[in-house]
Amino acid sequence: MPNLTVSPDIKVERADLILRMAGSAAEIDACQHLRYRVFYEELHAKPSAEAAASRRDADRFDAICDHLVVIRTTPGPAGDPIMLADGELVGTYRLLRQDVAEAHGGFYTAGEFDIAPLLARHGTLRFLELGRSCVLKPYRTKPVVELLWQGIWNYVRAHRLDVMIGCASLEGTDPDLHAATLSFLAQSAAAPDEWRVHALPDRSVEMNRVPAGSVSHKEALRQLPPLIKGYLRLGCFIGEGAVIDRQFNTIDVLIVLPVSAINPRYFAHFGEPSG
Repeated sequence: MPNLTVSPDIKVERADLILRMAGSAAEIDACQHLRYRVFYEELHAKPSAEAAASRRDADRFDAICDHLVVIRTTPGPAGDPIMLADGELVGTYRLLRQDVAEAHGGFYTAGEFDIAPLLARHGTLRFLELGRSCVLKPYRTKPVVELLWQGIWNYVRAHRLDVMIGCASLEGTDPDLHAATLSFLAQSAAAPDEWRVHALPDRSVEMNRVPAGSVSHKEALRQLPPLIKGYLRLGCFIGEGAVIDRQFNTIDVLIVLPVSAINPRYFAHFGEPSG
C-alpha cells in the first residue's frame, strides 16, 4: 500500500501550475508513467523487461515515499498527456523521511553513497531524501523548479526536518564529457568535514578532473541542470566522488542541504524555517 500521508499546507498554486502531493495509488502510478517517459524514452535509461512491458519506472521505495506532483491546468502541446483530475501531470519528485526509511530498510541513496557516517554524526537531526526528480522537457524552467522547491520546503517545515539529501544527475555516463562541471562542483561546493559524504568505494568516480583555476564557473553553471543550480543557490554541499549509473544513463552526485546552511535571503520568498 503506498504511503499517502498528505500534509494540508504543502499545496502551492502559481499561474496555471499547481503543486501538491499525490493523493492516491492511481496518481503514484501516473508519476511512474511520467518517469518512464523522461528517464527511458527521452534520456535513454535501460528498462528491465518488466518496466518496458508496463511502461512504468517503479521500485520498492515508491510504496513508502510521498510524491510531489506538478500539474498544468491549461492545455499544453499536442501529444499524449498524462492527465490527473485537475490537469496534466508535468513533473514529480519523491520524498522519503528518515523515520520511514529506517523502518523499511534504509534510504535509496545508500546504494551509491556511504551515508551511514553522516547519519550517525548528526543523530539528533531528521533527514529527508529527495529522489526521482522528473519534469517534462518543455517545463524545465525556473518557475517549475521554484515551484518544486517551494513544495519541498513546505514539506520540510510541516514535518520539522533538518537536512535534505539526495542524488542529482548529469546526463550520460562519460565523466570526461562533464569534466568542467564535475570539477566546478568539487571545487566550489565541497562539503565541509561535518557534512562530508563519500561515494561507495567500488562505485566512486573522481570529480576533480580539471585543475583549480582552469574551470570557467560561468560555463560550468550554464551546463548544470536547473535543479542542481537551484540547490547551489540555496547553499547546498556536494558529496565527494560521483557515481555512474549505467541503468539510468547518468552520472550522480550527492546533494547535502542542511536547513541551517540555506541562504537566509530565500526565506523571504519561500518562508521561514519555523513557518
